[in-house]
Amino acid sequence: MKKPLLSLTAAAAAVVALATPAAAAPTGDTIVTFTVATADLNITVPPGINLGSVFAGSTITGELGTVTVTDQRAALSATWTATVSSSGFTTGAGTAEETIPPNLVEYWSGNATSTSGTGTFVPGQPTQAEAVTLNLPRTAFSKMSGSGNNTASWAPDIRVTVPATAVGGTYTGVITHSVA
Repeated sequence: MKKPLLSLTAAAAAVVALATPAAAAPTGDTIVTFTVATADLNITVPPGINLGSVFAGSTITGELGTVTVTDQRAALSATWTATVSSSGFTTGAGTAEETIPPNLVEYWSGNATSTSGTGTFVPGQPTQAEAVTLNLPRTAFSKMSGSGNNTASWAPDIRVTVPATAVGGTYTGVITHSVA
């Protein structure tokens, strides 16, 4: 009959082991999370401008108004490039004599009129001497380094060379800015 005593002793030891209070932890961790919201990379441009009047065989120059890039992506590497291009300028039916092609449209960004955020903001053409033709997309402005949200504004100018063969009329074209 020694077996039941041994079983009883083992059962009692198990009950004592279960009844022992647990040791308290000296520290405790709580995992906390949150999201930093992001938005988009946008560009705003003036809706329209009238440069005035000029005779055929002359040039006309004017400021387009303020262009602004707003970068709310909250990116670690918040770089972007704004580009600019032009359509042809036409009047009437848009025949050859009624069209000023984009290679006769020049653009210069000038320096930034305002910036916010960190990083290096670089004008595409800081001065009139560095003007580029808009027969293909050109860099208007860029942000080369930095992180987080940022903005940049500039007030570009254009110069249109009107051919001596151009006919009279109101010419309309589109200057397109984009950012990526």
